[in-house]
Amino acid sequence: MRSTPPASRHWDGSPVLAHRVRRSLQVCPDGVSRLLRCGQSGRYRDCGNRIEWYHRSTERAVRLHPQELPATRVPAVCRWHVSSGVAHPAGDGSSWCRLPHAVVCPTRDTPPTPPELAGLRRSLAVDTRRLIDAGVFTPPPASPDGPASQQAVCRPARPSVQLLYLRYLASQPVEEIQCVAQTRRRDRCTSPLFTPGAPACAWALVPATASSGQLALPAEVMAVYDLNLVPYAEQLRWRAQRCPQHAAAPTAADLAVADWEPFDPLRHHEHIHTRLPATTRRPRSADRARHTARP
Repeated sequence: MRSTPPASRHWDGSPVLAHRVRRSLQVCPDGVSRLLRCGQSGRYRDCGNRIEWYHRSTERAVRLHPQELPATRVPAVCRWHVSSGVAHPAGDGSSWCRLPHAVVCPTRDTPPTPPELAGLRRSLAVDTRRLIDAGVFTPPPASPDGPASQQAVCRPARPSVQLLYLRYLASQPVEEIQCVAQTRRRDRCTSPLFTPGAPACAWALVPATASSGQLALPAEVMAVYDLNLVPYAEQLRWRAQRCPQHAAAPTAADLAVADWEPFDPLRHHEHIHTRLPATTRRPRSADRARHTARP
């Protein structure tokens, strides 16, 4: 049984204003409350398309496609549903379900997109191209391959950061991690976490140990950005993902979810680097010429 749609005008001829029902919680712009970690919207870093963050019962937040899809179009292994603000990796028995953005992200080639969702993936690719053409979105630079990469900046795109005796995987280079606090203009702070005047941190090679209950990996060491030697308050600032100015103002609201992802050496093995980052890589031919030129 379907409800009758409302009339477009009242009895006196005045138009009926249809109020849009929001399915996700939002932070009041005039309030100073903390971020409601349920259905927070944002844009995916690689493609620029809209996503929604939802927390899971046992793991970190998951990026979901902002719209519900018919369950018949989504394979059973890709169905998600949201209950009481928590995302669950299964269907709820209804004819609608949610979908992780990674399944249809146009910048990802593996795993292959299910045939039922190929059309949605193509439409998201078109949206990404429109955002790039309009100058709204700039895709992150791809890591160069071949000899040209020897002259490029040697730094991981997603570095491993060690703080509070835990290891996390960042979503972007350390120098580009952005503060998540709200400014007085009610937009997100553009200041980075990395500041020259902050206590010094250093890259270090640490054992690439596996998680509890997992076998050790073949790699012996991995490069991490070590914050365990800085003061405890500084580590809390990084964990909260706040710049020094907003770390001193705890009443400022958060406008985004912190990008820290618990590091798993088996799931994130492609982000394990066995050498320390350097500012630049010098080609071996240049090193050889420099040494031969010495008297």
